[in-house]
Parts: sequence; C-alpha cells; structure tokens
Amino acid sequence: MPTVRSPRPVASRVLDRYRLERRLGAGAFGAVWLAYDETLERRVAVKVVPRPERAEPDPRGRAQREALASARLNHPGIVALYEAGEDAEAHYLVSELVEGLTLAQAIAQSALSDRDALRVGVALCDALAHAHAHGVVHRDIKPANVIIPARPHSEAGLAKLTDFGVARLAGEDMLTRTGDVVGTLAYMAPEQAEGRRVGPPADVYALALVLYEVLAGFNPARAAAPAATARRVAAGLPSLRRARRDLAAGLVLAIDAGLRRRPEERGSLEALRAALTAALPDAAADGGARTLVAPADALMVREPRPLARRLGGRGLAGALAGGACFAALVALVARPPLEPLPAAAVVALAVALLPRLGWLVTAGAGVAWLAAGSPHQPGTAVVIAAGLLACPLLLARAGVWWSLPALAPALAALGLACAWPALAALAPRLHQRAALGALGAWWVALAEPLSGRELYLGQAATIAPSVAWIQSPRSTAVDALAPLATSGALAGAVLWALAAVALPWALRTRSTAVLVIGVLTWAAVLVVGSEILGGVLQGTVSRGDPRGALAGAAAGGLAAAGFWLARTRPHRIGRVGPGGPIRFP
Repeated sequence: MPTVRSPRPVASRVLDRYRLERRLGAGAFGAVWLAYDETLERRVAVKVVPRPERAEPDPRGRAQREALASARLNHPGIVALYEAGEDAEAHYLVSELVEGLTLAQAIAQSALSDRDALRVGVALCDALAHAHAHGVVHRDIKPANVIIPARPHSEAGLAKLTDFGVARLAGEDMLTRTGDVVGTLAYMAPEQAEGRRVGPPADVYALALVLYEVLAGFNPARAAAPAATARRVAAGLPSLRRARRDLAAGLVLAIDAGLRRRPEERGSLEALRAALTAALPDAAADGGARTLVAPADALMVREPRPLARRLGGRGLAGALAGGACFAALVALVARPPLEPLPAAAVVALAVALLPRLGWLVTAGAGVAWLAAGSPHQPGTAVVIAAGLLACPLLLARAGVWWSLPALAPALAALGLACAWPALAALAPRLHQRAALGALGAWWVALAEPLSGRELYLGQAATIAPSVAWIQSPRSTAVDALAPLATSGALAGAVLWALAAVALPWALRTRSTAVLVIGVLTWAAVLVVGSEILGGVLQGTVSRGDPRGALAGAAAGGLAAAGFWLARTRPHRIGRVGPGGPIRFP
C-alpha cells in the first residue's frame, strides 16, 4: 500500500476550481472529499489520490484506470465522472456528488426490505450491463461501492455503482499482470482470487454475492481470516435457500447460479435481472419505496428490530390463542371444568414458546376435550375443528398467525365485520393476505350457527338450530356444515381475500391525502361488494343486508392506513443536503 500523505486542510483548492470542504471517506489509495466547483457553482465529489513519498507502486495507474473506465460510461446507475486531473501532489477524479448512504451502511442498518433489495438489484444489473456493453468490467463490486441516493430520479437510479479503480477495459492492454490479485477478497470470484484473467462473469458473481448478503444479512464468503475466506470461496458457497427458505424459488436459483465456481456455468445478468423482476410482486415490502426516497433535507430508513419483532410476533400469537381459549370456555361451555383464566394463560404460554407445535397440541387437546369430555359437545368440536384445521392448511409456515382469524368473529360481534380484510391486508406477502382474509370469513361463517347470532351474512337458511345437531358429529356435518358449504355464504371468503390483497395498493403512496382517498375508495368497493353478495344470496342466508359492512370497512381501512403510516414512518439517521453528507450518530 502506498504511503499516503496527511489529508489536505479544509478549504484547500485543487485544479484551480474545486474548493475542498469536508472529507467524506478514505481508503487505501486516497480520500474522497466534498468540494465546491467555483466555476459551475455546484457541489461535487473529489477523489484525491496522493503521489507516494517513496518509490512504491504508483497509484496513478489506479486513478487513470478509474478515469478511463468511467469516461466510457453514461448511465443513471453509475456515478458520473466530470473531470480527471493531477498536480505535483496528487491525482484527482471529480464526479457527481450522490447524497445518500452506501449499500454497506444500509445492510448494517437493516434499512432495506426484500422488495427494496430486489429493486436495487435490478438497477445494478442494468448498470453493469451498460458497463459490459462498453467494454468495462468493474472487478470490485461490493456494498461499499454501491450508493443508494437519498432522492433517486428514476427506478434506474435507485442505486449507483462507483469506484471503477480496479476496472479492466476490454480491448486494451491489461492494466494489471496475470497473477496480480485486485479487488476485495470477500467478494471476489474464484478465478479473480486465483489471479486469472477475469471478464463479465466475475461481476455477475460479485453482484450475486452482494444480493445474497442483502437478503440473508451476512456474506457467506467472509471469514475471520483472509486464508479462511479464500478456502470458502474455493470450496463453493452454500445455497441462499439455507438462510431464506421463504424466498421465491426462481430468485434463489438465479443467485445460486451466479455463485457457481466455473465462470461459464454462471447465469447472465439478463437471467439474474429477470429473476429479480419476477420475484418483485411477492417480495416483502415493509415500507416499500419509503426506504429509498426521502424528504429533501434528510435520508430516512427504518430502524431495525428483528429480535423484538420476532418476540412481539410470538407474544401476539400467544395472546390471541389464550384469548380464543378464554372466550371459548366462557361462551361455549356452560360449566367449564377448568378455570378459564388459568387455562388461557397455559395456552398463551405454550403458543408463545412454540408457535406451531404449541398451537397444534393445545388446539388438538381442546377439540378432543369438547368431543369426549364433560360437558359432551361433539358437534361443537366438529365445527371448531373445521375452523382450526383451515389455518395450518392455508398458512403452513406462518404459525404465529394461526390464531389471528379468531379476531374476525369478535369484530363481527361488535358490528365491524368488514374491518377484518383491512387487518389481513397488513400481512407482508400476497398469498398470506389472501389466506388471512378468507380464513376470517370462514371463522365468521362457522361462528354464526355455533353462536346462533347473525354476524355478517347470517347462517344458511337450511341450517337447523344448534340443539338439533350439537350432540352428534354426523348431524353436525349433515345439518350444519353441508348447508353452510352449499348456501353460497362462503363467497364472502373470496370477497374478503380479494379485499385483503387489494388494500396495500391503496396504501403505497407518499401523499396522505391520496392515501385517505384510496382507503375510502377501497372501503366503498368492499361495502358495495358485500351488498351485492347479500342480494345474490337473499333467501339462502338469513340476512340480505350484510351486518357490519359499512362501519367495519371504513374503520378497518382507516386503522390499516394509520398502522401502515406508523410502521413505515422512517427514522432520521443522518442529515443529507446542501450542508453535507450523511453523518451517522
């Protein structure tokens, strides 16, 4: 590494026009400064590469290499180079000033949702495709060399690639000899780490590794020592599937393909981009573009609380399971053999500790007790089992949510039936929203004949009173469940599933006024859909006018909007703007 002189003092002037104001960062070959262009009256970034004080490898090769590479490129996803120059003290690269944070900082802050990560990946694929088309191979793609602008001007500019200091230009003489190793070891393709000639597949490898790190939260190649890192790279990296089983199969396959040891076996940038684009609709979007777009005076990102979030989810699952147990013991059983409160506490603790196993065990025990215990209510057990079984079937991997549909009958009993689709819409993935919406309607439909109350559409007209079937599982299936299934009342499950899927599209806006209008429109469509459904089913169900449609849809939509704003309201972590770059506390 060349000996770097002391940094220039603040307000130093270089190349007769750039006044250095503040150092933004430093590396092995020099420092990047915030500077003011006195000729064009704008702020720029100036990389200062000092001349060595003694006879060591001249960094001019790196500065010249970066200038030559950047001069070929003109793309919104690549930091633009304005000028290159030198004087007796140093070499200078003048580029656009990008206000934002690096991808490395975003990873450390857990600032990107899955959807944001995929959008950044698409932008980087496009930027690299442009570079490769112009004969430039970057060779040092890593999170520290990707900047996420505070105010991107387009989707292609959501991320900007910088630092082409080790880039190789196709068609030119090699700027480093075969056998030299340049780049960052933890992101190097195997052929690059071995000192062999590299081409575009090396950039595909590094980009796939960066995406792996963003999605998994760690770099699988990085080890405690360089030798251990080199061994990991040589042995091959584990599949992303081990760290993220919830990601789309096509996305995982594309990233895994990009990490293959042999360059000829890696997928192309086009294939990787296609996989990222295909996975976008179902990617988790906890805040969506809000993590990438900020007000003019500050860059905002979400404050990560992964452990607290997991514990909160388990606690909520336990509380809901305990609440459902308490309500069942109090409302469905005249003389419960167990005290409702202690029983509910045991259920809540079991589900909080082991969300899926605890839920299955306690649910199975409750159904078995209703079927064979005292008081003997096998019909009630059959109806409750029908509701419980649907939860793990539709939400197999989301055990913490299996008790959530129990809220739907409670809301319906309060006259807010259509508030449930709004709550279901807060689930992160599309299929989870649809499943929760349908499950809520299913539980409400089952609760109506069980409780004898009209909660939404009312029970099927052909269902006999509960006293006629509650003592026999066969009578329950024939006289309660079969009429329910054939009455058309389950069409409400389709309506609620569609409503839960549609609401997030009304919420994804930066304007509060537009958000309110979108939510009210969503509520109006849900109310009209409920009324139409009630009219179609009139005569087959006990209500022609759905109960709790208007009040529930309005209240639920506005509550979901408020929760969405609170959840996606970013946290200020550093000032960005005319006063200078991000400075983290």
